[in-house]
Amino acid sequence: MEIKIREYKETDVPYMIKIWNEVVEEGVAFPQEENLDEKTGSDFFSSQTYCGVAEDENGKVLGLYILHPNNVGRCGHISNASYAVSGESRGLHIGEKLVKDSLVQGKIKGFKILQFNAVVESNIHARHLYERLGFKMLGTIPNGFRFKDGSYGNICPYYHTL
Repeated sequence: MEIKIREYKETDVPYMIKIWNEVVEEGVAFPQEENLDEKTGSDFFSSQTYCGVAEDENGKVLGLYILHPNNVGRCGHISNASYAVSGESRGLHIGEKLVKDSLVQGKIKGFKILQFNAVVESNIHARHLYERLGFKMLGTIPNGFRFKDGSYGNICPYYHTL
């Protein structure tokens, strides 16, 4: 299967919303608790500095990422990104393609650093990927993430120089 990463188009938004909401509903990775709808999803994705989508050779959207400033002013050169892959497409190394593309796009957009504020410690696959791609873990924040079931887990901030 050939998978390419490209900038999102407005016609991708319904598929992006579906994939994003799937991750939100799982309650183990994203801090968001509310699902996106047509309006909030369109507004959310259009407000990002960049959104990339992974699509197969038939044009089916399999995953996405958002890229935006992590802060403002004197810290506005630091970016942040989030990644979502559809449940049916996991295990195809789509996440790796998305992360690699976000590193390229972050640099193109003028960012100097890509920082992840809240990688859930138990998200071993993501953590191994980030570390393999050269991200450095900054430490551990105890009980920084509230899971869907109400329990708490540690988060591990990461960064990568662009």
